[in-house]
Parts: sequence; C-alpha cells; structure tokens
Amino acid sequence: KDSERSLVANLAAANNYKIAHLEKPENWAMVEAAKVVYSAGFFITVSPDSMMKVAQHCCEENKVYCLNLSAPFIVEVPPFLEALKNLLPYVDYLFGNETEAMAFSKAMGWDCKDVSEVAAKAARLPKQNGGRQRTVVFTQGGEDTLVARDGVVTNYPVPAVKKEEIVDTNGAGDAFVGGFLSQLCRPVAKHISDMVRAGNYAASCIIKVSGCKMEGEPISL
Repeated sequence: KDSERSLVANLAAANNYKIAHLEKPENWAMVEAAKVVYSAGFFITVSPDSMMKVAQHCCEENKVYCLNLSAPFIVEVPPFLEALKNLLPYVDYLFGNETEAMAFSKAMGWDCKDVSEVAAKAARLPKQNGGRQRTVVFTQGGEDTLVARDGVVTNYPVPAVKKEEIVDTNGAGDAFVGGFLSQLCRPVAKHISDMVRAGNYAASCIIKVSGCKMEGEPISL
C-alpha cells in the first residue's frame, strides 16, 4: 500500500561466473568493441577479477568505465570493500543512492555530514586515467540528484511525481542509470545536465508501473 516492496533475486548462474568466461575470444571481442562499460557493484561478490580486467582495459584504451555501488552491504563486508577500493582508481563514473553513499563514507572512515560531501570526496579519490576527471552521481529519491565533478558538486532537482501515480519504486535507481547512460553513450555525449535529465525521466517512468519492465518505446530526449 505504500508503493514499496522487496525483490527476491534468484542469482542462479550469475554466482558461478568465472573470468575464464570473460576471456573467451568471442566474449572478450565484445569488451574490445565497447566504448563505455558499466558494472553493477553486486558483481564484486562473484568475480571481482573479471571487473578488474575490464576496468584496466578501459583505462589502457581510454574508454569510459562506470560502476554502481549497488547496495550498502557491498561496502560493509571487508573483502567486498577491498575489491571496491581496488576498482575505484579505474572508475570514471560512480553511481549510488543516498543510503549507499553514507555507508560508503562510513566504510572509508570519512566523517561526512551529508551526501554532497561524500560525493565530493569520492570524486577526488586517486585515479589511474588522469586525462578524465571522475564523475560521482548520487540519487536521493525525490530529493535533488547530486553530481560531483571537477571539484564542484551540482544539485539537479528531480521532477515531482504525484503520490497517487507512484505504483512501485523498485528499479528506480537502475532506470536512472539506464537513462543517464543513454545520453553518455551517444556518438557525441550530451552535457551532464542532459544525462541527469534522462536518468530522472526514466526513473519517473518505472515508478509508475508494477515491476521493473517498461512497455512501449521511450520518448526522444
């Protein structure tokens, strides 16, 4: 009745992924063909070595590597946190929500008072590819989306959605990232404000339906 529910995941084959699968020529060819790579933080629990191989490839070839914090437990479990720390120098775009951001801050030993401060500190962490500044994007539900890059944190208001239109908030974060990446992956990447706008639009659509799948075609942005 409160438009919130839980998802129960059947990870199945995902829990058995090995780097050998990634290294098969037909699979690695897809990595080589990609210009932008996105990883969910959840994969750290399964094959962090696969993530590192792809992240290093992106750095060496000046491609864009994106990572999502995905869930607080990723930073709360020591082996997962260590894997995340190893990946962070290769991350060009870091995504998360306000809960994940504050959990990350605590795990890093930072005394941050708010999400904006976490975003700024995360953006300044050491980076392997010095030719591209890290961009940190933290969503906060219906509150402003925060983007930290080039030493500045910018607030982007989230368009209001009527309470009676909200059916199910599951998938909002993933939808946001999908919308954001749709503009980042264009032949000529859009401005960061357009990426955020597309992300917020996608999130506003998914919360109006039950489940995590949209019907029909998206509008042109």
